[in-house]
Amino acid sequence: MTGPGSAERSVLLIAHTGRAAALRSVELVHRSLTEAGLTVRMLDSEADEFKREGYDLHPVEVVQRSAAAEGAELVMVLGGDGTLLRAAEIARPAGVPLLGVNLGHVGFLAEAEREDLNATVRSVVARDYLVEERMTLDIAVYNGGRNGTEPPVRNWALNEATLEKATARRMLETVLEIDGRPLSRWGCDGVVCATPTGSTAHAFSAGGPVVWPEVSALLVVPISAHALFARPIVVSPDSTIALEVLPDTTAGVLWCDGRRMVELPAGARIEVKRGRVPVLLARLQRAPFTDRLVAKFALPVAGWRGRADGDV
Repeated sequence: MTGPGSAERSVLLIAHTGRAAALRSVELVHRSLTEAGLTVRMLDSEADEFKREGYDLHPVEVVQRSAAAEGAELVMVLGGDGTLLRAAEIARPAGVPLLGVNLGHVGFLAEAEREDLNATVRSVVARDYLVEERMTLDIAVYNGGRNGTEPPVRNWALNEATLEKATARRMLETVLEIDGRPLSRWGCDGVVCATPTGSTAHAFSAGGPVVWPEVSALLVVPISAHALFARPIVVSPDSTIALEVLPDTTAGVLWCDGRRMVELPAGARIEVKRGRVPVLLARLQRAPFTDRLVAKFALPVAGWRGRADGDV
């Protein structure tokens, strides 16, 4: 709790305002944090939505998106993975950790569930959490190829950068390059380039492996590829992945975390590298990633007779 001479503590709340459960949860979190002496921030657009829904949150610091997380201690996210990915766009440039409370379905990026909300707020007030870095991707798109005259379009992703065909009528023809050397050509529906964090998202749905978050690696997962060599591959985190959309094929699109889209004409080139700026995630639980996988995917483990806690 703040006191005489102490720096003011502030938490930015971001929520999926389209869900009634999120509105009620934000009201509870706001009340608990302000009673503990913390300042609660909200995006101006979300604060307006709460007013329209009849929620009077006072006091609250209404902020604009461009600098919403600057100086904040934490960005607390109430919603699903999509809401957390939206919040990451705000938290990442400010270097502020994200703490997700799952109000969606799987919620793999979230640290807590809605039924744990009171305990989560207590941990925030007590600063009882750890902060870990998650790898990101830096992406450059050259619409005229690498030797074109246009400057590249730059973007980033926490989970994945996904090349997809722009039309359902034709397959996308693309060549995969790793570290400046061609590896394979695919006729496919698309290609997912993912981080370990994103290995449980789109890449997993496309048949890619699950990679533990502490592993430093980049994933390349083709989608419905017609080729002899079309298995998912895992490459060095220092590698540069490039995908070239062949000139005589259909146009494509590039989705970054399913949120930011870049149009790709035939002949475009995409380069993907390890991101220079990570995303920070606040962690309340010390449980191993294996337990998170079992819980989130409801994996069958009945009958396990392994070592109990405390056994040598």
